[in-house]
Amino acid sequence: MARTPLTGSIRRRTVLLGTAAVGAFGAAGAAGCSRVPSGDALARLKSQRTVRLGIAGEVPYGYVDDQGEFTGEAPELARVIFKRLGIDNVQPVATDFASLIPGLNSQQFDVVSAGMYINKERCEQVIFADPEYQMLDAFIVRKGNPKNLHTYEDVVKAKAKFATGTGYAEIEYAVAAGFPEKDIVILQDQVAGLNAVESGRVDVFAGTALTTREVVRKSRKAEATEPFAAVVDGEKKIDGGGFAFRPTDTELRDAFNVEIHKMKKSGELFRILRPFGFTKNEMTALTAKELCR
Repeated sequence: MARTPLTGSIRRRTVLLGTAAVGAFGAAGAAGCSRVPSGDALARLKSQRTVRLGIAGEVPYGYVDDQGEFTGEAPELARVIFKRLGIDNVQPVATDFASLIPGLNSQQFDVVSAGMYINKERCEQVIFADPEYQMLDAFIVRKGNPKNLHTYEDVVKAKAKFATGTGYAEIEYAVAAGFPEKDIVILQDQVAGLNAVESGRVDVFAGTALTTREVVRKSRKAEATEPFAAVVDGEKKIDGGGFAFRPTDTELRDAFNVEIHKMKKSGELFRILRPFGFTKNEMTALTAKELCR
């Protein structure tokens, strides 16, 4: 989250409106190219020379910065990998996080590049490349952490006002610890979470260790807790985020995987992710297969 966060809905809508026309043109072009098999996504995208990426406007994963530029760890990684696959143009399609998988499967875009956690439920709907990073959770709390909140179990014991983001895995983790789902405050993103904690509307906002530590950097009223692993069914959870593809697009996913593994081996992957706040501890050898269990 070394970049500046989204500053409002106007820019998000501008990205979405701009990509709608491009997406429609791309779809029409693909339909008119009878030589490219409809089931071969890699061949189709090479022919179109454009890939549409679903993003959720979340720093540092995929967002529009204050200069109106489309950036984030996933888009920057996508630009490099898809260029090597013969696809020169990366086109953003902005949507709510909860709409990413439905949008992918309804062909609003070709790939999801939002740093999405790989888990069993999502693996029943899409296929994932191996993760580009692994991540622990952390909380945004008031300065000094007056309620001493370091785990989801602490939140339950303290009967704290708990919030997290739309579609976040942290919802499941809080419920697994015994927090009533009906009492969870759902907010748009970590910026809204910071504002809610600073204003006292909630005691704690749960997110990834990366997003929480970055969003509180300039706050005088809030801080991020130390990263921790959520416990679900007695097991500690270490999450991994990766690119999602339609279940039929195995060739495209496999080609993507080949490139990302080359980048992991050479260290190029970390060089791309580091400007967005990632550390070496967040690089990973986890696989999508492991995380889908």
